[in-house]
Amino acid sequence: MESRILSSCATTISGLPRLTRPAARITTVTVSVASPATINTTGGNLIWGRQLRPSLLNLDHSSPVPLVLKTASDRDVVKPCSATASDSAGDAAPVGFFAKYPWLVTGFFFFMWYFLNVIFNILNKKIYNYFPYPYFVSAIHLGVGVIYCLGSWTVGLPKRAPIDSNLLKLLIPVAFCHALGHVTSNISFAAVAVSFTHTIKALEPFFNAAASQFILGQSIPITLWLSLAPVVIGVSMASLTELSFNWLGFISAMISNISFTYRSIYSKKAMTDMDSTNLYAYISIIALIFCIPPAIILEGPQLIKHGFSDAIAKVGLTKFISDLFWVGMFYHLYNQLATNTLERVAPLTHAVGNVLKRVFVIGFSIVVFGNKISTQTAIGTSIAIAGVALYSLIKAKIEEEKRGLKKSA
Repeated sequence: MESRILSSCATTISGLPRLTRPAARITTVTVSVASPATINTTGGNLIWGRQLRPSLLNLDHSSPVPLVLKTASDRDVVKPCSATASDSAGDAAPVGFFAKYPWLVTGFFFFMWYFLNVIFNILNKKIYNYFPYPYFVSAIHLGVGVIYCLGSWTVGLPKRAPIDSNLLKLLIPVAFCHALGHVTSNISFAAVAVSFTHTIKALEPFFNAAASQFILGQSIPITLWLSLAPVVIGVSMASLTELSFNWLGFISAMISNISFTYRSIYSKKAMTDMDSTNLYAYISIIALIFCIPPAIILEGPQLIKHGFSDAIAKVGLTKFISDLFWVGMFYHLYNQLATNTLERVAPLTHAVGNVLKRVFVIGFSIVVFGNKISTQTAIGTSIAIAGVALYSLIKAKIEEEKRGLKKSA
């Protein structure tokens, strides 16, 4: 079989002899290369018209590198050996600071995720204290995020991924559940203390486990169910003595849990090759379309009559507009940072990070707003958070074991 090597840059491999078609079948052709660091530096090396990926090259700068070109039946297109230290000492690219210490980058992502989430929750609650219109504010959250996405697409950061009718049909249920969960969360935030809403939302793993067991038909280990018992008990204790308790806030938070559970179910059915940034942008656009009608129908007349005028009279037009803009920006950025952070870490770290985030939000909201909570509420909240942590750790361990079994198989 004929093997051809094409190069778009003459300087990529110096001294490489031109290969001609031999009279007999080629089993192995060895070509010595002076420096492996120059291979594919311009991305122009092609084998049978296809660009070589760095993962195929797997360059190692520890000993001389003869390129071993085998026949197609051997499957391995290019297998470099090692290079001598003297050959690679001057050619090896210097390691950057962030590449040398990747944990600093991951730590920064975690910090920004927590920071933006805490700021969003605090600013969001402050807005509701003088502008109690959760449907309209929810639409503003998504609207600012959509504007941000459109601006990013305009400058090509990132480049907009194409979407077709089939993908749109898959994303509509995801976006609807996202919109419903977001709106009901905001109704709860407006009705009760931020700490109480997050305590109720700690029940979300329970709904996820129930949906996986009874809707998706997945087998949930008994250890996971047992770990959810403290969550249910803790939330019940906190709810019974919560000073800001009302049924609107409680029911809205529960609906939010159910909505986000179904969002997870539909998201699994809508798995695509699209990157997370573009996917979240499309979901935000569709969710905004769902949020606008109820905001106009349910709150529109009140907003026109006295909602806007009362808010402007309390804080002024400039602060009112800037608060709405920044709360929407913080909402979008913390969600985007959460996605970027969770893509960098293992499931176990992901689980711990989610639990710590909720602890941060509850703690900061109590300090900033000076919410008075009873001893039983504090104990119940602590038990619920501990239960969520236990559940998350067990689930992450099970997922890692499954992933290990798949790799070994």
